[in-house]
Amino acid sequence: MKKRTITILTVLTMAAASFTGCGKEETKETGADRNDASYTIGISQFAEHGSLDNCREGFLKGLEEEGIVEGKNLKIIYDNAQTDTGTASTIAEGFVSQKVDLVCAIATPCAMSAYNACMETDIPVVYTAVSDPAEAGLADKDGNSVGNITGSSDVLPVKAQLEMIRKILPEAEKIGIIYTTSEANSISTIASYKELAGVYGFEIVDSGITAPSEVEMAAADLVQKVDCITNLTDNTVVDALQTVLAIADEAGIPVFGSEIEQVKAGCVASMGIEYVELGRQTGVMAAKILKGEAKAQETPFISATEAELYVNIAAVDKIGLKLNQDDIKEAAETFTEIITE
Repeated sequence: MKKRTITILTVLTMAAASFTGCGKEETKETGADRNDASYTIGISQFAEHGSLDNCREGFLKGLEEEGIVEGKNLKIIYDNAQTDTGTASTIAEGFVSQKVDLVCAIATPCAMSAYNACMETDIPVVYTAVSDPAEAGLADKDGNSVGNITGSSDVLPVKAQLEMIRKILPEAEKIGIIYTTSEANSISTIASYKELAGVYGFEIVDSGITAPSEVEMAAADLVQKVDCITNLTDNTVVDALQTVLAIADEAGIPVFGSEIEQVKAGCVASMGIEYVELGRQTGVMAAKILKGEAKAQETPFISATEAELYVNIAAVDKIGLKLNQDDIKEAAETFTEIITE
């Protein structure tokens, strides 16, 4: 089995300097100023699903590598927005009132909420799993921070995904995508798919939703119009992935994932990134900011730039899809069962 790798590249060189607060004139004492060098981090996660959980796991690993360990010199305050943007804002405001040393925001809605809540404070925000920081207003077009905020992007490898789908489904013409109209990362990714689809002979049929309750209807409609469905890292849709898969399986329509956890859960294949590693790199970044070795406002975001093939044989067999054995051999990892937790 081929070793899994992921390449994380900085958009620009990370600035190293002593940490000083920015924002209001009366700033709070930060962990870096204390003699005991202990820290409190608020972690806001938008939904409960594998890729975001992996980001959180990796984030804590990255902190630990830098000597910041939960239960030793680190207190974690964790909360989950359950795919509700209003809840994400409330969580961020709560972290501000608790005067945490840093906010880790996992996924775009949480990152945007944390940025808004912390804007007039000296609390740095470090995000992860944000597909398009510039589109979300968290960075400028050159990747530079727009405030006391930085993080990591899980921008989807759309070109590689389209190439994979074409290889697996040589006769396919239409690809369906369900997305949440309020998620900036999804809107940006849909645009990328539409821009590149024609190069591979595809037409994109998209269906926008505004709430989790609309996923079932959108999936039922799409399977009548397309040859396959490809999933984004859209948090609302991923949270309802089993609904999409049940409808698509019944119709014999393959669903492609956007990362490894979606493939484990029943998508047939994905050209995806490794989210634990993305989170780890983000944790290292956060640690340097906490220890005063870097400033969030001077640190461009980093991006995952390399994807690998993941295949679920059980999901393939479930819909009677035939895969070339050479394609399977090229996979970084294959799964022989569907794991739903």
